[in-house]
Amino acid sequence: MRDILKLARIQIIICVLFVICKAWFRPFILDRDFHVIFDIIVLSLPNFFESIVGVLSLTYIGLYLNHRFVKAGEKIKDKHLYLLATLLAAIFVLTQEFKIHNLGGNNVYDPYDVLFSIIGLSAGFAIVWKMQPKYD
Repeated sequence: MRDILKLARIQIIICVLFVICKAWFRPFILDRDFHVIFDIIVLSLPNFFESIVGVLSLTYIGLYLNHRFVKAGEKIKDKHLYLLATLLAAIFVLTQEFKIHNLGGNNVYDPYDVLFSIIGLSAGFAIVWKMQPKYD
């Protein structure tokens, strides 16, 4: 349970960074004459954060469900759960970016959003792979 709480704390930090980016940095950058790379970053950074939160959420949900509802001999290995969580997050995030669904909001296709989503998925996977969270 400690590891799940660590993942939740990381998610809270990511959500705070998301709000700061969207509420303060984005308007600050877009209202001024910064280089276009800064516009791309502040417009696509929410996709990065969303991807990390998706991987972390699905990881701890998977760990909990695996511990609580799967019989002892049939449990999924934790490392497989990390991969599965990342794959499911990737399916959700990328199908949203490619306008296959609009469950996360009204998206407009942007290749930079896709790039930042992929980087966020990779970062989320790296976090769980490095932490190796377990449900105790």
